[in-house]
Amino acid sequence: MQLTPDVLMQGYASGIFPMAEHRHDDEVFWVDPRRRGVLPLDGFHASRSLRRAMRGTAFTVSVDQDFAGVVDACADRPDTWINETIRDLYLALRSRGQAHSLEIREDGALVGGVYGVTLGAAFFGESMFSRRTNASKMALACLVDRLRDAGFQLFDTQFLTAHLASLGAVEITRAQYRSLLFSAIEEDADFGAAPLRSPQEVVQRMTQIS
Repeated sequence: MQLTPDVLMQGYASGIFPMAEHRHDDEVFWVDPRRRGVLPLDGFHASRSLRRAMRGTAFTVSVDQDFAGVVDACADRPDTWINETIRDLYLALRSRGQAHSLEIREDGALVGGVYGVTLGAAFFGESMFSRRTNASKMALACLVDRLRDAGFQLFDTQFLTAHLASLGAVEITRAQYRSLLFSAIEEDADFGAAPLRSPQEVVQRMTQIS
């Protein structure tokens, strides 16, 4: 079966996602992990040092201003699962309003970010990158804040890494994940409707909530 944007979205709706072995591999395969990483939207953990960095940072935040730049930066590493086919598919989803990016900038230059796919009230985080200390952590903090405001119920991180675990991500079973997924995709959320907040505003909201 040819992998098209529609087929890709059907895969997400059923609980699977695509990967390639490496950048130059033409083949794309579906992944269905036995255990799935998720980041509870009410469970984001920002350490004292991260909160302090967010209060004093000169970084700025933008949304959907350089989706291709974020994807390319995520792929700019020795070991990547983002091949040309996957890149083209996500750019197609962005043009349809089904994929989004959040960018972290320093003096206008892209220094961190994250991108993912939306379906109903589910956000499927695909990849993130950082070219400055704390840039990817701030991207995730700002993204979680935005997803909460926009009415999202599920933030899928695919796998649980030590980096994500330090920020509050947890691992759940495939059955638990699909239960959350099928509930979330039946609800409505609007990524573009949430206000754009600075890192300073986001950390202030964290303080108020906690």
